[in-house]
Order: sequence, then C-alpha cells, then structure tokens
Amino acid sequence: MLVLGIDPGLATTGFAVVQETRDKAQLLSYGCIRTPAGMPEPDRLVMLYRGVKELLAASAIDCLAIEKLFFNTNVTTALSVGQARGVVLLAAAEQSVDIAEYTPLQVKQAVAGYGRAEKVQVQRMVQSLLGLKEILRPDDAADAAAICLCHLQSYRFGGAVKRGEKGV
Repeated sequence: MLVLGIDPGLATTGFAVVQETRDKAQLLSYGCIRTPAGMPEPDRLVMLYRGVKELLAASAIDCLAIEKLFFNTNVTTALSVGQARGVVLLAAAEQSVDIAEYTPLQVKQAVAGYGRAEKVQVQRMVQSLLGLKEILRPDDAADAAAICLCHLQSYRFGGAVKRGEKGV
C-alpha cells in the first residue's frame, strides 16, 4: 500500500509518501509545500492545490491520509488550515484517491501508543518505525509521516477485524 500523508497548513503543508510491503513501512519521499506569506490567500491555495496534484501524479497513491482539523484558540489559523485541507481534499477527490482522516490524538495513539504524547516522542517513534538514522525534519514532514503510519496501522487493524468477522 502506498500512502500520501498530509499535515495541512496554508504557509507550510507537510507531506510524506510511505509504502508498506509485508508489514514493513518505508519512507519514499517527504517534504513541504510552502507558500509565500505576502502572496494573496487565493493564490496560496492554488499553489498548494497544484503541489498536491503533482504529488498525487508522481506515484500510484492508494490513499491520502490527512490530519483532521483541530480547533484551537486561534480562529484565524483554524480557518486557514481548514481552507488548506479543502484544497488537498479536492485534489485527492479529483483523482479518485481514497481519503482517510485522523485526529492528532489518533495519530499520537497509533504511533507512540499514547494520545497525549509529546511531539519529540512521536518523532522518535516515526524515526524508529521507518528505520531512519535521524529524526525526520522539517516537523511538518515528520507529522505527515506519522499520519501515514497511523493510517497503515488502522488499515491493518480493519483488515484483521474483517478477517475475524468472516471466521478466517
């Protein structure tokens, strides 16, 4: 399974492409799509949309896993993240790519085993699970890789449940 993980944001959107074969996850690519702060917001959204379309076109992605919007006290930030999520979801939907959404709590639980894990704990687990020599940087790309790993775990668990329901 080939998963594109996205940590959405208007200024910086982290991405990671993780492939799992025989229960082993491998990081294929990662990085960030950055938009200039001085650029008008609609133009930044177009830039993000095009960047995600390029990522989707580069590989035969089976699923796009994205972080659900976490509303914090900064309404302006929440709105811009929501808009960024919208263009990412649109790009995936246009390509008929399956979409999975996870809360930050779900991602931390899946990767670090604790939903309130600190950022560094999650980063170290991403490093370990992907067999990396160093913690993945930048942080947004590391978060996207964690979202991929969360999806892969959820997908495996869902498959095990289905097999169990069939009595296999």
